[in-house]
Amino acid sequence: MSFEQLSFQVTNGISTITLNQPESLNSFTTQMLSELTEALSKAENDPQVRVIVLTGSGRAFCAGQNLNERKRSSDQPKYDIGQSLRERYVPIVTAIRSSKKPVIGAINGIAAGAGANVALACDLVIAKESASFLQAFTRIGLMPDAGGTFFLTRAAGRQKAMGMALLAQPVTAEDAESWGLIWKAVPDQEFNAEINRISEQLAKGPALAYARTKQAILAAEKNDFTAAIELECDLQAELGYSDDYEEGVNAFKEKRPAIFRGK
Repeated sequence: MSFEQLSFQVTNGISTITLNQPESLNSFTTQMLSELTEALSKAENDPQVRVIVLTGSGRAFCAGQNLNERKRSSDQPKYDIGQSLRERYVPIVTAIRSSKKPVIGAINGIAAGAGANVALACDLVIAKESASFLQAFTRIGLMPDAGGTFFLTRAAGRQKAMGMALLAQPVTAEDAESWGLIWKAVPDQEFNAEINRISEQLAKGPALAYARTKQAILAAEKNDFTAAIELECDLQAELGYSDDYEEGVNAFKEKRPAIFRGK
């Protein structure tokens, strides 16, 4: 599949997916959603890719659904948003959450509506200090979707989730960091270097350990304590037999950087 509304590139184990419709603040069209689903699948299935970076071009990460696609005349039936969510948005946030590879949300500007919630689905969300997060849904008579009610409540708690959803006010990147919504807000001039530094670190790291870490942490959102530590035991047993573990120990003893193979 060729990409027209986003760009896709792989360099040194890093797949960078860039939403590329800056004139519309990278708002989601049906085509872009289809391309994003394909790009995530392509990155996931490429054995050369060890980390995925999702970002936007221009001054926005993503302004959410492109409402121009929702226009209708009075004689046309109303749009089934639930069906659209199931067919187009759910596969995207599910692909990000279920990926065995770390997914970095590199938030270069405003992330609004479903764009904010696709961002929050990522494993590590790093934002420019000038960026903001907006649950804009109630401004047009809707409620948060694309996983928003899940991500907001678990990351920031009921009160912050309610405030963001009901009041539809933008939250700065610095506030998002302090609330636990994102990993880090960085000065704009340091943003690209920080994304490069973290993505390069992950690309050189133990891919199998990252996959199992992600699996266990996501499972902990629903597991009780006993189930969580049992899963830790099972996954750690698997990692204990890995070549990466042996390499990591040997590198530590020999005081040299480890060279991980993801095996």
